[in-house]
Amino acid sequence: MPIDPSSQVFAASLDDHLEVIRKLRTSLPLLEKVSGRMFEAICAGHKVLWFGNGGSAADAQHLAAELVGRFRRERRGLASIALTTDTSVLTAIGNDYGFERMFSRQIEALCAPGDVAVGISTSGNSPNVYAGVMKAREIGAYTFAMTGESGGRIGHLADGCLRVASTEAARIQEAHILAGHLLCDAIEDLHCKALDATSGYVSVGIAR
Repeated sequence: MPIDPSSQVFAASLDDHLEVIRKLRTSLPLLEKVSGRMFEAICAGHKVLWFGNGGSAADAQHLAAELVGRFRRERRGLASIALTTDTSVLTAIGNDYGFERMFSRQIEALCAPGDVAVGISTSGNSPNVYAGVMKAREIGAYTFAMTGESGGRIGHLADGCLRVASTEAARIQEAHILAGHLLCDAIEDLHCKALDATSGYVSVGIAR
């Protein structure tokens, strides 16, 4: 069936999206703090680990790639891992221990004190993300959650939490990826400025 040109679906979705994104401005001080923690961790030889389910798994992979590869500037690769990509590890843990230990087992193996662990969950209540954040706290990593407006169980567990002002998964995910890009941009900017100050390095903008 042809789409009714008078349909308000697109306009309504866009209006909802813009409203949620505008409200993200109130979280900029939190994101600035978290980007600083991530930068300090990377400079000290630590890493940033990202994890989530479904669309949040895709966000984890996307954001890890921005740090290992590059976001907007040419610079060295920065240590970051998505715990959502190794199918052998994921299926082995799922088969042997259960889906709820999918991330906590990897955190146990790969996370160290001083690392930053980022759990992403639109509901804030995903059991395997909760378990991963819990294990990271036990190890001594700094934990950050990206959730919907309630924060859920994960938001109350993590050291810091971005609570997107929405209950709709699509709008929350759209804000999560923007927030993640802001984090990556800030980390990269701090990294390049540090190099400029110490070695005369000139950062190069990359068109993407």
